[in-house]
Order: sequence, then C-alpha cells, then structure tokens
Amino acid sequence: MNILILGSGGREHSLAWAVMQNPKCDKLIVAPGNAGIAAIAQCAALDIMDGAAVVAFCESNNIDFVIIGPEAPLAVGVGDDLRAAGFDVFGPSKAAATLEASKAFTKEICDACNAPTAAYGHFTDAASARAYVEKQGAPIVIKADGLAAGKGVIIAMTDAEALAAVDEMFDGAFGDAGTEVVIEEFMEGEEASFFVLCDGETVLPIGTAQDHKRVGEGDTGPNTGGMGAYSPAPVLSDEIAERALEEIIRPCMAEMAKRGMPYQGVLYAGLMIKDGAPRLVEYNVRFGDPECQVLMMRLGAQAFDLIQATAKGTLADMQVNWAEDHALTVVMAAEGYPGDYQKGSEIKGLKDLPEDSANMVFHAGTVAKNGAILANGGRVLNVTARGATLAEAQERAYSMVDGIDWPEGFCRRDIGWRALD
Repeated sequence: MNILILGSGGREHSLAWAVMQNPKCDKLIVAPGNAGIAAIAQCAALDIMDGAAVVAFCESNNIDFVIIGPEAPLAVGVGDDLRAAGFDVFGPSKAAATLEASKAFTKEICDACNAPTAAYGHFTDAASARAYVEKQGAPIVIKADGLAAGKGVIIAMTDAEALAAVDEMFDGAFGDAGTEVVIEEFMEGEEASFFVLCDGETVLPIGTAQDHKRVGEGDTGPNTGGMGAYSPAPVLSDEIAERALEEIIRPCMAEMAKRGMPYQGVLYAGLMIKDGAPRLVEYNVRFGDPECQVLMMRLGAQAFDLIQATAKGTLADMQVNWAEDHALTVVMAAEGYPGDYQKGSEIKGLKDLPEDSANMVFHAGTVAKNGAILANGGRVLNVTARGATLAEAQERAYSMVDGIDWPEGFCRRDIGWRALD
C-alpha cells in the first residue's frame, strides 16, 4: 500500500516509524514531515489544511490510505474531502472533530448522556464570564473554547488570576479560539490519558499514558504542549479504565451516533481520577503528543492494522497484543519554551545514539540544513525508550538525552516520577 501521513511533529514521526514496520506498507509519504521523518520516509511539501490540494496529491501519487495526524486539518474537514474522493482515511469527520474543536460541544454531549465531568459555564462575553468567576471563586479553570494548539487552558489558583485569564482570552490572546470561553470547576485528583479506537460502532481500548504538562520538574511552572509521557499509566487501572469506558466513552460515542455524526478514529480521553472514579477533563480527536510516541513504541507494526480496521469499520474483529513492557519519552525543548525561544541552533550527537525497537529519538521540530540538524520549534525532540520496567525505560531515555549535544535545549529530569514514586 501507498500510505500518506499528514503532519510534521513527533506524533507523526512515531506514526511513520510504526507504519514502516508493517509489511502492508510499500511506500510512505509524510507531508510536510521533518528532518527525522525524512530519514525513514519521503517528505512532501503540501498545505495539509487545503482539502482539495490533499486530494489532488493523493490522486497524483496513487495513495491508498491517509492518516491525519493533527487536529486542525480534521476540524476543517480534510478527512471529509478525502472520503468524498474515495480514499480510505483514518480520522473523524469535521462534525465529529467538534469534540475537540469546541469544548462547549463536548460538555453538551456529556450532559446529554450523563457522562461525569466538571461543572462548567459557557460564555461569549467577558462580563458574564467575570461574574461567573466571582461567584464560583478560585481555584478554577479557564479554557478557550476552540483549538489553541494545546495552550488555551489556564488553571487559576486565585480570583485575580482567573479574571486576568478571562480578560486575556476575550482580548484575543488565543485568536478565534478564545472568542468563546468555558469556565470549569477545578477537579482534584490525578490526570491520565486513555486512548481508544472507534469505527463508528465498536470501541477498542489501545492503551493508557500519563503526560507531564508543566514545564518544570515536580510539575511546576506554566502548562506546555507536554514535556514527556509514559505508558502504561498505573493510576488508570483495569477497573478504572472499564468505568471510564462504561460511564464516559461508550455513552458519548452512542450520543454522537444518535446525532448523525458517528465517530471514526482515535479518541483521546483526558481523565481526572480521584478515589477510583474517573471524570472527563476533555476529548482530543487525534493521538496525543507526546503520548503517541510511547504508544507507538509499545504497539509497533500492529498499529497500522488497528488504524486500517478503524477506517474500514472492522474493529470488532481486532484485538491489541500488548507486550508486558513500559515506554517513556522525554521532550527536549528550546530554551525559553513555552515562552519566546530561538530557532536555528544545531543539535549534535544524534547519529551516535542507538535507534531500534527499544530506543528512538522522534523529531518534533527539526529541519536539516547543510548536513546539520537544526532546532525549528519549541518542542524539538522526543527521546523515547522501552524497558521491562518503567525505571529501565526511564534510564534508557535519559542515557540517550545525555548523549545529545544541544546547549540551547533543555528537558525535565523527572519524567515518570508519579509512577516511580
């Protein structure tokens, strides 16, 4: 098969790495890709937000199957354009992608099927939002309703922080994403990620992970797109995962089907767990980043078989074959991230690192220039390892980190600390 992956980050590098291991893959193209992806697959310049352009590219390159990595092309309906042109696509419709594109819509779905989530208010003007904050009091969570590249969430610990966040969003800090705001109850507990595939009817769990959102060690500092992750997440026990399926995910999927927007793709449920009970924080309609990296590391070649079954509606015939292992990824970011950072610094030492089924450096924001690998984003590398235990995976990952010569980069040194403690 000729396969196309849309995207350019660490998520797409790990998807490409897994797909390339599957014997069904004859040719793999990633658009636009990055320097790491270019080492294992063909990269192509393509506007992945332009459905007509993507369709034309698939037709001229004899593509058989398309995997859409990021949420933005899904939210504008690129998957719909491809399906209308006769292509097999992994990723939900534009209508179903509203589960991530609008936090208020997700709350509406949860309300309709009684799925447990945080109490909330939905606002289209600053005055009403400020009044709600003053009535509820801090701690409280302020969220831009739309897509904000993982940055539109502010956990305010004081009323002043919350009011400032409201003003910031309505003043355009997150562009169109912040023209509407959802304000939520602050949920206590431990957060974890639960990933399932859904083909419109069948729901198949494919793994758990725990992300580290804060930039600093010990979960301090501002939120980021994710500074590291590990899988599986011990806090998401089999019992809690089953509760999440029965109380949250399956009811929501049934509600989506009832509304004429059946969900087909990967669904990433962010859960808050307290006293053995899960509540939904949010849905994402694509693999998490960096959670995808640890999931792909553990799934390997079978990932594409599961992805294909999702698109073809045959998930009921599939099962996930897990090894009794652990995976951990450490994000190396450009100094200054998640604030202002410089692009263009050279990263050395990558060629000397082991890359195999247990050790991989997935590129998130890199570019190749004159034979050198340069940083080209905020989150730049995902240093990923597998091990028989989480401690072994962590040791392997940080051993690779220590082999990378990049003075302008930094990472957290405590990825996995919750589970290891």
